[in-house]
Amino acid sequence: MPSFSRAAPKPLRGSAGRSPALAIAATAFAFLATMMGTTLPTPLYSIYAQERSFSALTVTILFAVYALGVVAALTLFGRLSDDVGRRPVLLVAVALAALSAVLFLLSSTLPVFVLARVVSGLSAGLMTGTGTAAMIDLFPAERKAIGGMLAVAVNTGGLGLGTLSAGVLADVTSSPLTIPYLVNLVLALLAVAGLWIFAPAPATRPKWQIRPRRLQVPPSIRGAFVTAVLAAGAAFSVSGVLTAVSALFLAKFLGLISHTLPGLVVSLAFLFMAVGQFVAGRMSPVSALLIGCIGLTLAAALLAVALASTALAPLLASSVVLGLAGGLCLNAAIATTVEQVEPELRGGVSSALFAGIYVMLAVPAIGVGILTEFTDLRTAGVVFSGLVALLSVAMVIAQLVGRRSA
Repeated sequence: MPSFSRAAPKPLRGSAGRSPALAIAATAFAFLATMMGTTLPTPLYSIYAQERSFSALTVTILFAVYALGVVAALTLFGRLSDDVGRRPVLLVAVALAALSAVLFLLSSTLPVFVLARVVSGLSAGLMTGTGTAAMIDLFPAERKAIGGMLAVAVNTGGLGLGTLSAGVLADVTSSPLTIPYLVNLVLALLAVAGLWIFAPAPATRPKWQIRPRRLQVPPSIRGAFVTAVLAAGAAFSVSGVLTAVSALFLAKFLGLISHTLPGLVVSLAFLFMAVGQFVAGRMSPVSALLIGCIGLTLAAALLAVALASTALAPLLASSVVLGLAGGLCLNAAIATTVEQVEPELRGGVSSALFAGIYVMLAVPAIGVGILTEFTDLRTAGVVFSGLVALLSVAMVIAQLVGRRSA
């Protein structure tokens, strides 16, 4: 079994003409702002359902087109930043996030809303792969684990802050379908300025030959890559079920009409994933994967209990456990894959990793929406929670067997 270690902290490596600390801050802020924009609609779907007659199937379709946009960007252009440099691709990702916010502000019809979700998915796909590689690049070789931890923290932190801020703004403002997107638009414009001023420019002038290139994973990490995708993907699968059922479950079955609460339920999972990064930094990636998968099994079981018993407490507990366990798995996934390859391969490997993760996020979320058309929301959620729990158990068994064989 491969051995993965974490080095002791050393001073940051500078870049000519730029403060490394400011470059890290600008990249992290751009990552955070972009990912916030992708989850803004989550706690607002109940408002869209009331004002624009969005059904559960409509919400599922909107999630599906978003996921397709993410995976398309990751698979078609995941290696682009390895060719033209990180900063140009980061700027495009943030610009797409700003365009998505504008489209949401104009989304008086369903086709415009669908387009906004596709653009949001493209921005997330470009930012997820490139942003992760960029954060690791900004740290010296002996501290790249810190870069990976920070990348996951701002990624999942942005996803969590997006749902929470949209829910709060929906409750405290008179324009719940406008103010959240205006705020995100301002943040995206500030992020563009920060990247332009502080992010390291490419060593040579980029040659924008936009041609999709097949993502490749070096043979030396392929075994670790499969494990990483399945473990981190299991975490996002539980997140997909949680995202698909929480808002409608709280409103329809628990009678809780607050928009902050569904935003809080989803944000707890993503925010605690950020917390999980600091926990993962104190253990080996192999241990983090095993403990994380055990936690994911518990999180899926708690979610099923919440749906079956129509209870709030296990739903909140599921979000917290999911976050901590998912943070362990995602941190270990990056440590055993993206951090182990040369800088010129990081963009492609990072994009391949997150493409697999987002596919596993989308399948249960879409499945819940489709199954709801034939049963009901709680039954569909319990079914897919059980399936994800089985996947997590299988990952635990596989790792225990692998340890014994080693």
